[in-house]
Amino acid sequence: MALWKDSNPGSAPAPTSPGVAPAAPLHPREPEKTNVASLSPESARRPAATPAPRAEARESHISAELTIEGKIAGSGSIRIAGRFKGDVQVDGNVSLEAGARLEGHVKANVVSVSGELIGNIENAKRVELLETGVINGDVKAGSLTVAAGSRMRGQVEFGYESEGRSKAETKGFGNA
Repeated sequence: MALWKDSNPGSAPAPTSPGVAPAAPLHPREPEKTNVASLSPESARRPAATPAPRAEARESHISAELTIEGKIAGSGSIRIAGRFKGDVQVDGNVSLEAGARLEGHVKANVVSVSGELIGNIENAKRVELLETGVINGDVKAGSLTVAAGSRMRGQVEFGYESEGRSKAETKGFGNA
């Protein structure tokens, strides 16, 4: 007894006799035939599409027991739980976890500080200084969030994001 109508009229029927093995796939990569009907004839012929990786999912991590000295540059995000000495310049976000220490300048979209940062933050869209965070350096950002209990020593400029960029463009820095 058939549960559905065969959508491919030219295909041979699957053997139903007991003791007869089902037909092997024509190609080694062709999936085996099952008793599950597809919703459309096209879906059986097309390979399943693999989802594209999200840009936000690309995050590097420096664990709590690591000490690294150097330079970080790239397009992903970085989460630092250990110690890092050097400059960080990424197109993504920088997250400095509680107990972590970063000595160097930071350029990123969003900078979240729960640990200790000794250095400047430049041209960030947003900076979050959380309650366990410490910044010893200057901050230039579009917006700044400061939690109670956090500490900072340095100068701060925020809220002038669009004005600062227009000045840079008039000086020839923003033109390619």
